[in-house]
Amino acid sequence: MAKNKLRVMMLGGLNEIGKNIAVLEYGEDIVVIDCGLAFPDEDMLGIDLVIPDITYLEKNASKIRGIFLTHGHEDHIGALPYVLRSINPPIYGTRLTLGILENKLAEHKLTKKAKLITVEAGSVVNAGVFKCEFIRVNHSIADACAIAVRTPVGVVLHTGDFKLDVSPIDGSMMDVTRLGEYGNEGVLLLMCESTNVERSGYTPSERTVGHSLDHIFLSNSDKRIIIATFSSNVHRVQQIINTSVKFGRKVAVTGRSMINVVGAAVRLGYMKVPENVLIDLSDINKYPSEMVTVVTTGSQGEPMSALYRMAFSDHSQIELSSKDLVVLSSHAIPGNELLVGRIINELYKRGVNVYHDDPEVHVSGHACQEELKLMHNLARPKFFMPIHGEYRHLMQHKELAEFMGMDPKNIFVTATGDVLELDKNSCKRAGTVPSGRVLIDGYGVGDVGNIVLRDRRHLAQDGLIVVVATVDVEEKTLASGPDIVSRGFVYVREAEELMEEVRRIATKVLTDALDSGVTEWTQMKNSVKESLTKYLFSKTKRKPMILPVIMNV
Repeated sequence: MAKNKLRVMMLGGLNEIGKNIAVLEYGEDIVVIDCGLAFPDEDMLGIDLVIPDITYLEKNASKIRGIFLTHGHEDHIGALPYVLRSINPPIYGTRLTLGILENKLAEHKLTKKAKLITVEAGSVVNAGVFKCEFIRVNHSIADACAIAVRTPVGVVLHTGDFKLDVSPIDGSMMDVTRLGEYGNEGVLLLMCESTNVERSGYTPSERTVGHSLDHIFLSNSDKRIIIATFSSNVHRVQQIINTSVKFGRKVAVTGRSMINVVGAAVRLGYMKVPENVLIDLSDINKYPSEMVTVVTTGSQGEPMSALYRMAFSDHSQIELSSKDLVVLSSHAIPGNELLVGRIINELYKRGVNVYHDDPEVHVSGHACQEELKLMHNLARPKFFMPIHGEYRHLMQHKELAEFMGMDPKNIFVTATGDVLELDKNSCKRAGTVPSGRVLIDGYGVGDVGNIVLRDRRHLAQDGLIVVVATVDVEEKTLASGPDIVSRGFVYVREAEELMEEVRRIATKVLTDALDSGVTEWTQMKNSVKESLTKYLFSKTKRKPMILPVIMNV
């Protein structure tokens, strides 16, 4: 490693949405910014979550001076319960961010192990050679911050997720003054989010949603209103409660993540709920339906979410009917459109009124082009690294920076694991570090890899045939079987001739092998696999997984 050089790398959050984690290293000191998860792709059968590969951090655990969290969304904090099993540096975050994290750590029984240190916007933390300052920004969750890292070679500004909201719900606008002060001083490297770079203009204020809610409540005064939104959007939930109070409604909350986040927000003072407004879900039938608002999870169509269970009549306490209005206060995240569509279809089948795809009931938490330009103008960086986006987002952000007058040679579109090496006057690529995806399946962390996924896809697409036989190696005879078991390939009762032929071929292959003096198990199994694969493909044009189980007497 070059001395007197700052090394900057992303272990996630590039060429993907989610799994955000940045690493800054200088000499014997490392700081980490965020540690998030991503949700599995459709081809990751049975996988629950995806977290970053932190092999590099595990090898350099003694150097890590802290993990600094920009805000409390899953794609920025969700991997911590898994990561803290192998490394355990101090974790710095604002009150709400750590409040949400504490709930997650409690589920994994890690509360006592974790070293959580609460900071606020304006706090500066000394972390080895680094000085990290939290700078207030607006986002779709309260207490979000950018982080300016003062290093021996210059300032690195990591924006986190942000937007410019000049009329925020909590009255605290993004600290453009402090960002500008860093720009005047000189920013060496800007690491700026790219999620909404394709959208022109400005992101609307969260406050606009409140006016739309007023209209919805006024127009549906005879219905019970169920609103699905992101559990982390505390300001959205606050506006729903405010509107419910205005129209004389009680509010019930359902969905585990919604209950956890609202509980933390109320406890920490980020939400203000008048007395006797929040009611337990079990008590909603004590009130006329038109006097009740239900705030729920499931805006992305997640199977087993509260809204999903309501739509499919599987919720233990809420049965939907034509007397209900369901409001989806969100946009479908790319890839979730089918899941959301399935819920909407099911709701319509039940005669439920559905309010969706209306821009007035949801605004993004991410900066559009004009806000990104503002950030570039405030920071005026020497070098720029677009982060948090798929490849098209990163490239379009590069083009936007060029449009702003930045030299293309000073813009670095990197991939996960790529290392940038900086001094006061230069920035260059300097190799890679181990990186990638670690798959979470149940309690297993990383025990499902590409080979297991390949087998799962094979089973899902073509099914399985098990060939069970017992041989007497000494007598060179077939003692019993072979028996054929089919799963997910064909229905045996309707394909008796095919299965009988499979049995006949397996019998011939095994007896021929024994007659030839073959007693090596692998060779016998491979012969059965090859013969059956050829036969079944010729008859069905399918290649099921064939699993020979051969035992000796």
